[in-house]
Amino acid sequence: MFRALTIAICMIFHSALLYAQLPSDPQATDAARHLYTKLQSISKQYTIFGHQDALAYGVGWKGVNGRADVKSVVNDYPGVYGWDIAHLELDSARDIDGVPFADTKRFIREGYERGGIITISWHARNPLSAGSAWDTTPGTVKAILPGGVKHELYISWLDKVAVFMNDLKDSKGALIPILFRPFHELTGNWFWWCQNVTTKDEFKELWKFTVHYLRDKKQLHHLLYVYNTAGFVTEAEFMEQYPGDDVTDLISFDNYQYKTDPQSREQFISHMRTMSETICRIASEKGKIAAIAETGLEAIPDPKWWTGVVWPIVKDLSIAYVLVWRNHGYSEHAKKMHYYAPYPKQVSAADFKRFYRNPRILFEKELKHKLQRP
Repeated sequence: MFRALTIAICMIFHSALLYAQLPSDPQATDAARHLYTKLQSISKQYTIFGHQDALAYGVGWKGVNGRADVKSVVNDYPGVYGWDIAHLELDSARDIDGVPFADTKRFIREGYERGGIITISWHARNPLSAGSAWDTTPGTVKAILPGGVKHELYISWLDKVAVFMNDLKDSKGALIPILFRPFHELTGNWFWWCQNVTTKDEFKELWKFTVHYLRDKKQLHHLLYVYNTAGFVTEAEFMEQYPGDDVTDLISFDNYQYKTDPQSREQFISHMRTMSETICRIASEKGKIAAIAETGLEAIPDPKWWTGVVWPIVKDLSIAYVLVWRNHGYSEHAKKMHYYAPYPKQVSAADFKRFYRNPRILFEKELKHKLQRP
């Protein structure tokens, strides 16, 4: 009797563990399932380095095939490629940063086939006011929910997203798995979907509607959904708008360093470490994957930022990837340099090479072997 009970308990535990290692979408493609399980196992030992818009442009260049600032420094590409589809909803030929969507599709295919992982965010325009994503007109989320005055408009936007996502295929015609990160930095106060201009219930409803529309109505089963907050203090704050395990695959946050004095540097490391520990604990409990979806120090004036700041944050934690923001170069609008990854001879480039040699940090070459795609 005891032996039978023990076997039954073990079978239940095994089933629960197996379920936890599967994506939230029961019909997820084989490639999406494979990516999900591999990210779970890889994150137990490694953290993948990622970069936004890495293949499209860099400091002092734009549109050069095969070029990337990161590759120019370490002769390897990022393991995670970040892209954004803002302005797709406007039928624009280019995204919010001027990258043609046709090029984005090509870059996604090239990066994936070399062994990289793709994540996509969406700085969607404000559907109520027609302003930018940073237009925080109150009531926008409510307006696009079922029954809202802009619901049909939002559906038309999702239809355009679906067409784009369905066109992301490898050279064999198979759909490329995508880490989709809509409504990012939701706990901030700067986007129309943020907590200051919507309620937690409205946000949860929006998230669930979006996932179910893309998953069930449009039959997109190659997307893994990334829940993403801004910086936070408590677990309760991080989880307040969490939409549920059945519509979430990865949990993450965005947080940037702005001050470089020694005290601020240490405070940043401490805060990032605490937040990382929190999401790793939640991910472990829920069978999800933890990531730092955006971070960085603009222009990287700290010559040892990579080994002295980034590595202490992720060391010994199950953070699947850490992605730094884009290398725009000189900003005419801000009248300053705007970049987050090094380029040759940049002040942190030597330290970035040391960071690259860390056996616990993965770039594309090594990641390709770890992923072991069928």
